[in-house]
Amino acid sequence: MKYEESPVLELKEQINADFKKEIIAFANTDGGEILVGVARDGSVTGIEDTEAEMEKIGNMIRDGIKPDLTAYTSIERIEDGGKALIRVSVSRGLKRPYHLTDKGLKPTGVFVRHGVSSVPAADEAIRQMLRESDGTAFDKARSVNQELTFSYAEKTFQERQIAFDNAHKRTLGLIDVDGYYTNAALLLSDQCGHIIRCAVYEGTGKTKFKTRKEFSGSILKQMDDAFSFLSLNNNLRATFDGLRRIDYADYPEEALREALLNAVVHRDYDYSGSIIINIYDDRIEFISLGGLVKGLTLLDIKGGVSQPRNAVIANVFYRLELIESYGTGIQKMMESYHGSGAEPVFAPAPASFVVTLPNRNTVADETPAPNLSREEKVIRLMEKQGAVTRKDVERLLGCSSFPANKVLSSLSEQGRIMKTGAARGTKYVLK
Repeated sequence: MKYEESPVLELKEQINADFKKEIIAFANTDGGEILVGVARDGSVTGIEDTEAEMEKIGNMIRDGIKPDLTAYTSIERIEDGGKALIRVSVSRGLKRPYHLTDKGLKPTGVFVRHGVSSVPAADEAIRQMLRESDGTAFDKARSVNQELTFSYAEKTFQERQIAFDNAHKRTLGLIDVDGYYTNAALLLSDQCGHIIRCAVYEGTGKTKFKTRKEFSGSILKQMDDAFSFLSLNNNLRATFDGLRRIDYADYPEEALREALLNAVVHRDYDYSGSIIINIYDDRIEFISLGGLVKGLTLLDIKGGVSQPRNAVIANVFYRLELIESYGTGIQKMMESYHGSGAEPVFAPAPASFVVTLPNRNTVADETPAPNLSREEKVIRLMEKQGAVTRKDVERLLGCSSFPANKVLSSLSEQGRIMKTGAARGTKYVLK
């Protein structure tokens, strides 16, 4: 009887070094069978010790292939013309890509069936199999790179007194149920391939370039390095209250922190591009890849609605106390600008999200009618935003709490404003 190789049938006269590759290729494609004891020309040669050979094949599947493929394979002895053969049946697996244990999720370890041959899978084919098997959430999927180190992450977790052993990595979602590092682990690792690019320009456009910085490594390291760079470029304007000097930063520190966290935690890491931070004289732009999560609008996120794109990363940042709770970052940015005469701008697009923080001191310099009294400036602010707090008045006037209280008391005595609320909830409105 003659046999002929096809996309679903492989002939082997004996077990050789490529045997595991054939099994992997069938499991990663559409399944198939391997007949052992049949020559390449289709002639039956037979197997002498089928029991020993079947045991060898079983060991290959259990020890040489990952993830576990035993449930998708069967090994049986059959006869043809009085000669013993071994038939190995392989079904298409549900946890693709299957790979050689010692090679990992790389083209040298992952194979697919192409015609009558088993060939290495391309990088994009491996990523596509991961997406199909693990779902669309990037940070929950298996990482292609399984040779990860965590020197910076370990240091960060140690500083927060949070355990970072393998058991806790599993709890955090950095190691999946099959023992693979996830993409969330890759992002936290020293091998993270995504970077943050910062550029500083002179003026308000891109015609005059001043300096550029790139930050790589763990996203925890990138975030710390980028925030330090932003702080260096957050200039102070000095004002005086009598003999007391008061420094007023261009950008609220809370706004810089939240804008950076938003860009790192919520970007779409399926894109290979970088987070871009552009620093101009009058503003800072944070550009992250990936628009709003499907179903959310700008009105939703301004109202505090949150649907994290990277739930594993968001949870890790929450555990590290880098974020307090989901959905508060946008509101914190807006609140930090109260009383400054400006507010952040949020611009979602299909494949990006841009947060623009205006320079408060530039806005203050451009404020008309500089000869207005302190009281009139506060009245105009109330007319603009409805209610103000004492902190709003301090920021507006560039003064401490005592002068701010003095102005508010004067306006109250004149009967122009009234106080509402109590303690930290105290606000002032036009009477």
